[in-house]
Amino acid sequence: MRIPVLPFVITLFVCVVADVYIYIIAKRRCRTSVPSRMQLITSLLMYAGLIVGVALPRRSGSDGTLLSVMWILFSFSTVYLPKILFVVIDLIACIPKLFHKRRLGWLSLSGGVLALVLFISMWWGALVNRYRVQVVEIDVPIENLPQGFDGYRIVQFSDLHTGTFGTDTTFVSHLADKLNSLNGDVIVFTGDIVNRRTDELEPQWRPLARLDAPDGVYAILGNHDYGDYSEWKNAAWKQDNMNALYDYFNLMGWRLLLNEHEMLRHGNDSIALVGVENVGDPPFTVYGSLPDSYPDLADGVVKVLLSHNPAHWVTDIADNDSVNVALTLSGHTHAMQIEVCGLSPAAWRYPTWGGLYTDKSNSHKLYVNIGAGTVGFPMRLGATPEITVLTLRRAD
Repeated sequence: MRIPVLPFVITLFVCVVADVYIYIIAKRRCRTSVPSRMQLITSLLMYAGLIVGVALPRRSGSDGTLLSVMWILFSFSTVYLPKILFVVIDLIACIPKLFHKRRLGWLSLSGGVLALVLFISMWWGALVNRYRVQVVEIDVPIENLPQGFDGYRIVQFSDLHTGTFGTDTTFVSHLADKLNSLNGDVIVFTGDIVNRRTDELEPQWRPLARLDAPDGVYAILGNHDYGDYSEWKNAAWKQDNMNALYDYFNLMGWRLLLNEHEMLRHGNDSIALVGVENVGDPPFTVYGSLPDSYPDLADGVVKVLLSHNPAHWVTDIADNDSVNVALTLSGHTHAMQIEVCGLSPAAWRYPTWGGLYTDKSNSHKLYVNIGAGTVGFPMRLGATPEITVLTLRRAD
């Protein structure tokens, strides 16, 4: 969890301005001094908490420290985003005063109500909605799909970020039971099983080891899984962290695909399940190699690719006639953990942020799962944790 200095300073300045504004109008509009005093005292307490949160080590601290920082910053944001929203609306309500008319009191009141709704929504997203698993079922037509795989069910989940749950296994256990109940032929995980370090998996690996499907459980790594978000004494310690992660995948009985593939067979028919290590857009480090993962990407074998970052599909696979990859499964975006009426701020960063996409030729498809866990803020405002059931169909 990195805090960029300039955006942080600008945000802090805006928060202080909002506090000063609310303090002034509380003194002017309220008959007693209680509201203005409460505004002053609570603001000072919030800034004191923010100082503590910023001062705590994020990259070198323990998982408990990281969780504390996460909740402190989230709590601060749940107070100040509504405050800023109210100030903006109240300033608009005061525009008539520039023309010697009365302030629009009803608009100021609406600003207060909307601010309260935002505050409640953010805490609802943290305490309720981030545990409400949604199952999305979708049929995916694929040209030249072998007859034996018509109706084949792939159950996908992604971006679990187990460290965010600490030692509480309630959600992960529920998720595992839900995954098993969907009667998938295969279960796939498309990366980011931890936030920073492998030891986050220690409380959570046992429920995940219960996952079971006839053709197995397969996984790839995401950008958070390589230890790049933590500080290490030396390269050997970082490698030990990776080796421990590989051991956990073995303990869970998951097949980790590291720039390699596995042939899935039904009778005399087969398709290739290809797993590439992390490939994406800057600033994320590239570890994967699609050419290394399969010997001849242009051959006629139907391929399902697991690639964590959907930017990989956009840059290297879509509309690329030399790559015969029928379906790519990704995660990574989380829909920025905010989705309202089908809209998400993730669209500003990723044109393929959630759901099913296809290229112009309709021969390369992508599905982006918006993840099951959270990172940064422990909130999902809309954008509920997702399990996807993709049923392969022979294209007419």
